[in-house]
Amino acid sequence: MAEKLILPAEVKVCATCSYWDGERQVDAEMKLVVVSDECEGECLVQEKTKPGLHDVRQECSCIWEDIGPDTPAEPSDPSGQ
Repeated sequence: MAEKLILPAEVKVCATCSYWDGERQVDAEMKLVVVSDECEGECLVQEKTKPGLHDVRQECSCIWEDIGPDTPAEPSDPSGQ
């Protein structure tokens, strides 16, 4: 059984990026990501398999994006104003 790691969502590794599709659990309220220490997933930007704990700070082609929730769109004004 692989050990689980708890990471702050701000840590710049693949597992905390919204473009990484590996297995993870996200606690949006606490801003934590839980992953296995051996997890891998596909980087949707680079179209390559990347380990979840891969440090992206030295990646030239990385577009790391926080996995935080998107801000909701402003409700539209039905009167068109």
